Amino acid sequence: MSVASLPKLSKHVPLREARRTEYRSFSVTPIAPHIGAEIRGLDLARLTPEQIADVKAAWADWLVLVFRDQSLTREQHKAFGRHFGRLHVHPMHHGRPDQDPEILVVKTTAQSPYTAGEAWHTDVSCDAIPPLGSALYITETPESGGGDTLFANMYMACEMLSPPMKAFLEGLDAVHDGAMPYIGNYGSKAPEGGYPRHEHPVITRHPVTGREVLYVNSGFTTHIAGLQRWESRAVLDMCFDLLKREPKLHCRVRWEPNTLTLWDNRCTQHHSVWDYYPYSRYGERVSIVGEEPPAR
Repeated sequence: MSVASLPKLSKHVPLREARRTEYRSFSVTPIAPHIGAEIRGLDLARLTPEQIADVKAAWADWLVLVFRDQSLTREQHKAFGRHFGRLHVHPMHHGRPDQDPEILVVKTTAQSPYTAGEAWHTDVSCDAIPPLGSALYITETPESGGGDTLFANMYMACEMLSPPMKAFLEGLDAVHDGAMPYIGNYGSKAPEGGYPRHEHPVITRHPVTGREVLYVNSGFTTHIAGLQRWESRAVLDMCFDLLKREPKLHCRVRWEPNTLTLWDNRCTQHHSVWDYYPYSRYGERVSIVGEEPPAR
């Protein structure tokens, strides 16, 4: 077969359809064409049933929703999360009676040895049933600016794979190990029994939309089951490099004080940018218990 006769693969993934910006109880402002939308004028502490239904519809459309100008207590923050399901308890909270088990504090100062989430990842994918989503409420932003969070559309990442590569990956499972970030990066002491470690399909389907998702991430995925280590490393690096190489996958959330961002862990990844040393950023996160990522 000559080079000229080889099939040509498009470098561009078209939008599936025009995403809505108007809902019954509010409108949204897109951050990027494929992912992310801002909502202003909605009070998350006093949502009506119609508004809750519209938020869920907008979330399915945009994957990442940014709510500005919120004033939430911890209990109101948790109540918002419960509109989507039961709240998750982070593995690093087990055995910590001094912590609210349903709140993860996200605090970075000049004395911090690291900032949480400074790598592309999906929250707690090491769990047997990872969180379906997370809601981070930032109340303090760096006075220097910065501290943004990048999000990536993993539907689109999956669609960018060639058909032969996609067919290969669809039959594989990958190991997600909590020890890698929590001990290796954060220096945390493992709880009795260790941190969670589970296998999930490399390509899965979103349980609500039915769309395929590339479900491996550099924060938790250690290797692909059944492959030689060097084979696994090459395949995972290819998947991880896709996020770094293709900015069209991304939106960038610029935090303001009293902003809450809700993201879908089942079809996105995110990366917290630590570009504000020695200044501080403070927020609190709730996550929602999901379901086991289904095999394709």
